[in-house]
Amino acid sequence: MGDIERDGEAVREKRQRNNKPIIIGGVIVITVLALLAIIPMVMALMSTPGIKTEPIDTAGAKPATTDMDGSWEVLSRQGKNYTSAGFTFDELLPGDARTTSGSTTAVSGEMTIESGTLTAGEVTVDMTNIVTDRDRRDVNVRRKILHTEKYPEAHFVLTQPADVSALPEDGTTGTVTLTGDLTIRGTTNEVTQDFTVLRTGDHVIVHADIPFDRLDYGVETPDFVAAKIAEEGEINIRLNLVKKD
Repeated sequence: MGDIERDGEAVREKRQRNNKPIIIGGVIVITVLALLAIIPMVMALMSTPGIKTEPIDTAGAKPATTDMDGSWEVLSRQGKNYTSAGFTFDELLPGDARTTSGSTTAVSGEMTIESGTLTAGEVTVDMTNIVTDRDRRDVNVRRKILHTEKYPEAHFVLTQPADVSALPEDGTTGTVTLTGDLTIRGTTNEVTQDFTVLRTGDHVIVHADIPFDRLDYGVETPDFVAAKIAEEGEINIRLNLVKKD
C-alpha cells in the first residue's frame, strides 16, 4: 500500500513539473499581447499634432453690418473663429516624423482704417502662454527654445498702408496683402503676406499662415532636445476684431 501511495505522489509531482512551462509560457504570451495592444496607444499619444490655429470657419457667416472705417480691437473671448496665434513645424524623432503645432489665445492688438485704407495695425502675442498638447514640450518650447523669460512677447507692426475697400461685405472671404515688421525673440524682420479676411456681422476675422525660418529670429534647437526641428515652419494667426466703442 505504501508503494502505491509513493507512486501516486511521484506522478502528481511530475505532472506539476510538466505544467510549469505551460503556465509560464501562457503568462509570457499574455504579457506580449498586452504590450502589443498598448504600444499603438502610446505611439498615438506621442505623435499627436499639437494645438494649431486653424483657418477661418466660414460656415454660417453673415453679411457685414458695419463699415470698415474706424478703430478696431482684437477680441479675446472664446467662440467661433476665436483669436489665436502660434506655430507649426515638422519634427523628426528617431523612427518618427510628425508635424507639431502650438498656440495661445493671449493675443491683443488693434487696427485703424481710414477711407478704406488700413493705416495702422499692431498685434502682440504673449509667448509665455504657448501650449501644445504635452506639458513637457510646452516647457521646452517656452524656456529652452523661445526663451520666453527674456522675450515674453512677439509683435507684428504694420509698416505700409493697405487698401481694404474691396473686401466683400456679403459674408464671403477676401484677400489683402499686408507688410509689416515681425519681432520674435528680440529680432525683427520685415514680412509681406496675404491675409484672408472675413467680414461677418459686426466682426472682422483675419487669418494667415506666415512662412517662417526660425533661424532668421535666432530660434535654435538646444542640443539636449532629441527631436530634429525643421528650420522652416509657419506662424499661424487668426484674429477676431470688433470696433472700439
